[in-house]
Amino acid sequence: MEKEMQGAEIPLTETGQNGQLGGSDSHTDPPLPNTPMERLLSTREVAELLNIHEKMVYTLVAEKGLPATKITGKWLFPRYLVEQWVENNTINFPERIRPLTANQRLIVLAGSNDILLDQTITLYNRSFKGHLAVFGNLGSTGGVQALRNNLCHIASSHLIQDDEADYNFQFAASECEQMPVLVNFARRQQGLLVRRDNPLSIFSVADLGKPGLRLVNRSLGTGTRLLLDRELDKAGLRGDRITGYDQEVGRHMDVGLEILAGRADVGPAIEAVAGALDLGFVPLRWERFDLLVSREVFFEEPIQSFFGLLQSDPFRAMARALPGYDVSQAGKIVFPENR
Repeated sequence: MEKEMQGAEIPLTETGQNGQLGGSDSHTDPPLPNTPMERLLSTREVAELLNIHEKMVYTLVAEKGLPATKITGKWLFPRYLVEQWVENNTINFPERIRPLTANQRLIVLAGSNDILLDQTITLYNRSFKGHLAVFGNLGSTGGVQALRNNLCHIASSHLIQDDEADYNFQFAASECEQMPVLVNFARRQQGLLVRRDNPLSIFSVADLGKPGLRLVNRSLGTGTRLLLDRELDKAGLRGDRITGYDQEVGRHMDVGLEILAGRADVGPAIEAVAGALDLGFVPLRWERFDLLVSREVFFEEPIQSFFGLLQSDPFRAMARALPGYDVSQAGKIVFPENR
């Protein structure tokens, strides 16, 4: 299928369920910090956060679009949406710099790190002499925010949505004034890295509750950490009761290196790291890993050259050499979808 955008024809691929703009345990311990329930604020807590009277909170909901939801007659406010609302309503921002222009030869990518993406950046730099692509490891959330602030041209992201049926749409729509173009980079297998031969018999997230087990974790704001926290919540496990939950590293490869060095027994990462370091791997789910780019620069020649590599033979050969990747839809546009 094809969709016309800004006068040019661009290929499309299937999306998830949306694409629009826009197990519990029986104990009564308080919820784990950063779980969905912990991120919900009451009217009083929002008033304290914004340093205003509680009655003003209702005015902001009605007249200024302060994000809120009403459950059994009680107003609740997702904290991250309140913080984004404050950012989006801030005035006197410094003038934003226009991203890539036709006479520039630099592409800045930022967001979630990935082994195949690193290799693709190297392939681009070797294939297009006089051009340069560089990457900033900010995590998926940081990448989307960098795109919003015109600090990068392409954001890499794999943020699972609240319904767990799709990726990235919800976060891109809430962060960006205009929904960016979403291009699929790959589907990849997320899971738990363990020592070779899995001596501690770790077969699911529920096994992270075993006494004496040492975890190494990913940073807040990464899609991998978001997935792990969701799975811990489903298993009824508290992160603060798992040794090493607060030990955070910045890359998937760093998780594997901590396990390889014997400083940890298990950690969340992609299957490609297990293959690179000869570690064991417990799969959790396949996820969609996308590249987000503003419509303003989508058709610039360097951007199109980079996306063109995703359907090239060298790219597919690199993907075949790594476990845990499906690049059958690589380079296809996920959004805008064909309507």
